[in-house]
Amino acid sequence: MPCHLQLKISKVLPKCTFQHLKQIHAVIIAASLIQNTQFFSRFLRRCTEFGSMDYSNLIFYQMGRDLIRETLLWNAMIRGYAFNGPVEKCISMFDEMPRIELKPDNYTYPYVLNSCCELGRNRKGKKVHCQIMKSGFESSFAVAYSLFNMYTKMPASIDMGLADDYKLIDARKVFDDMCMRPKEVWNRMISEYVSFGDVRSARELFEAMPERDVVSWNSMISGYVKNGAVETARELFEWMPEKNVISWTMMIGVYADTGDLETARSIFEKMPHRNVVSWNSVISSYTKHGKFVEATNLFVQMYSEGVIPDGYTFVAVLSACSNLGDLEYGKYIHSLIGDFFQWEVMVGTALIEMYARCGDVNRSFVVFFKIANKDVFCWNVMIKSLAINGRTKDAVKIFHLMQKSQLKPNHFTFTSVLFACSHGGMVEQGRRIFYSMEKQYNISPKIEHFGCFIDLLSRNGQLEEAMLVVNNMPYKPDIAIWGALLGGCSTRNDLKFAKEVAERATDLEIEESGVYVLLSNIYASVGQWPEALDARGKMEQKKMRKETGTSLVF
Repeated sequence: MPCHLQLKISKVLPKCTFQHLKQIHAVIIAASLIQNTQFFSRFLRRCTEFGSMDYSNLIFYQMGRDLIRETLLWNAMIRGYAFNGPVEKCISMFDEMPRIELKPDNYTYPYVLNSCCELGRNRKGKKVHCQIMKSGFESSFAVAYSLFNMYTKMPASIDMGLADDYKLIDARKVFDDMCMRPKEVWNRMISEYVSFGDVRSARELFEAMPERDVVSWNSMISGYVKNGAVETARELFEWMPEKNVISWTMMIGVYADTGDLETARSIFEKMPHRNVVSWNSVISSYTKHGKFVEATNLFVQMYSEGVIPDGYTFVAVLSACSNLGDLEYGKYIHSLIGDFFQWEVMVGTALIEMYARCGDVNRSFVVFFKIANKDVFCWNVMIKSLAINGRTKDAVKIFHLMQKSQLKPNHFTFTSVLFACSHGGMVEQGRRIFYSMEKQYNISPKIEHFGCFIDLLSRNGQLEEAMLVVNNMPYKPDIAIWGALLGGCSTRNDLKFAKEVAERATDLEIEESGVYVLLSNIYASVGQWPEALDARGKMEQKKMRKETGTSLVF
């Protein structure tokens, strides 16, 4: 009868609900099946598969002292905690086993090692490794694979002071001692060498592999790509017996990154199957290298071939539209995107920038307020867009809204909002914002922040304060800062101050005509024509020339 009941319960267990499980538990107790350790361990393991360890824990610790000394039952509990948490309990139960004279086995160690890896307890993991070596379970593939997994997932620098090369040495030792090594393990080891930059060791393993797959070839190619060995990567690519989309796309990226768009396009055209990632790679490459018309044409081709764009596609093509200043095409892309709430914030941000750079800042504003989960980059783009379109007060208002959103501004945020203050004449606002960088946000101003603040003060006649900031800043003033000061002198017709600034600026021996042009204009504005001509003469002596201004009109 008990055997028949055990068989019946064993069939029902994998499919039972939690309520049925409790009923089965009652039947097991009534039939005294709890004494059968192997059978009861299966029941206990099933208890742990409902996402919580409360009921399993209750059953386990209500068992008699004799039954609780069975490794099978401890393994079931350790496995349960490894999957359901708290993961720390998995390790603490493992540590408790020797106290009741229980020995872990090849089923115990993998869960404990995985838990050490998950918690980042690398020192503990190495101690467990020592215990495994003493107990002889290194020969178990499951144990060896868990050890290998632990070492490959260790961070570059851990609490024991080990560096990447030591981590790789340990991983390689486990790899070499494994009783069996599937392709996946070979690929992982090769990938680790590639990540570390040791392409030679990766290639040696690659050559020693009994059987390679496309992942092996791709890992090796990526290693050569990272080392800048483009031709070797191309050779391997040509030798590949079977290429997948990743292989082709990787080679497109290789040549695109070196600026060889012709070869990248040639590889793209030869691809037997192209997915959205392949299209994104070539479109974004054209955008990155300033081939904006080609990027938009490729997008049209992609869409006509029925390939569905993703967020990265839209960002690349919107960037092309922004640089072309093509508002109508940008609106067309927006119509294809439709309800961009389904896309990541990056698509919304790209739309904001496109509309702003094409002159429709009002539409940028509308898009901005429709984005639900705005990140710092999104706020920065909106502030910058308003600032460069003359909506300086709105830019500062958005900055204050950002502060209320609990997002911390970064260097780019302050550059944009200080630029807005400077071009909007908001001296008090700009002063408060500039000095809040260190006091409130612990951000040390860079030279561009000083430049914006000095420009703000200079534009508004605060030359003495501006010079005080210049003298106290931790950077050597550049041409932009001296130019801002000279611009302020021009506004105030302060010839004396202009001469002092010009003398310090010309000491830089810069190859920039702006200082001399400004100085010449200041002299001319007060009728000192000989001095104006002298400033121009110095510019000519140094063979400088003022670049002619240009503009694009669509």
